[in-house]
Amino acid sequence: MKPQRLRPGDRVHLVSPASTPTAESVAETAKFLGDLGLEVHVGRHALDSHGFLAGTDDDRAADLNAALRDPEARAVIATRGGKGAYRVADRLDFDAARAHPKVLVGFSEVTILQLALLHHGGVPSIHGAAWSPRFDPESSDSIRAALFTTADTVIQARGTEPTAALTTSGIATGVLVGGNQDMIATAAGWCLPDLSGAILLLEDVDKRLGHIDRQLTMLANAGHLDGIVGVAVGQYEGCGPDATTQGDWTVVDVLRDRLYRLGVPVLGGLPIGHGASPRAVPIGARAVLDADAGMLTIASAVR
Repeated sequence: MKPQRLRPGDRVHLVSPASTPTAESVAETAKFLGDLGLEVHVGRHALDSHGFLAGTDDDRAADLNAALRDPEARAVIATRGGKGAYRVADRLDFDAARAHPKVLVGFSEVTILQLALLHHGGVPSIHGAAWSPRFDPESSDSIRAALFTTADTVIQARGTEPTAALTTSGIATGVLVGGNQDMIATAAGWCLPDLSGAILLLEDVDKRLGHIDRQLTMLANAGHLDGIVGVAVGQYEGCGPDATTQGDWTVVDVLRDRLYRLGVPVLGGLPIGHGASPRAVPIGARAVLDADAGMLTIASAVR
């Protein structure tokens, strides 16, 4: 179900499936996409506000489905993450997504929508931010390449990333599935794809050690991690102990304790997530994880 790659003149939809972005951020994102030669359509409810959400569930789902149903559109791009995308992940028009496949671009909270599209429609997506302020050259170039080319995405681990200490050895081949850990755990049991034979991608932001530990324990004990062939670990930004945490463990210690039990190659230190210069990566595409070389190679999400 690979969507077509983007070309200048193609239409894309900007939607807000979670929290409300600023008008300035949406304008900057629209300019970024327009400068790539794309025709940008901003969702009717993209700037709505309803509590901590960008409008009601009905309105946010309506914008998403309008984009999925538009046969002329080539991509759906989230304006931001935040909270609340999980409330509409079961309301996507999966028939339309299969009939007119298009990539969904976003990360963080948007992970759950990408998992739902993969689970119900077999449609790959792009884990990455096309929104301000993440327009440094490395990040924006990776978004451009992921949308406009069919070239493999090759990511070299960074030794400066704290999760680099998790890297083991070995090579694994499988479909790359995952993204934000919180959304993976939230999707378990209702829109999390079967991970058997998959390489699991993990990243998160602003979580405490117990939260991370509980989620990974639940995923393993419930059988959701059975059959995975490798783990790719990105940035765990702002994750660590708080004033109530006993002991001297860091987030790396928690991840090591939970992930090494799976007995598969682990590649950490990947610049994917909420940290500095995050790279865009295809989700739902074939990948090779080479822990020995510190490299993750993913086939394109588009054709």
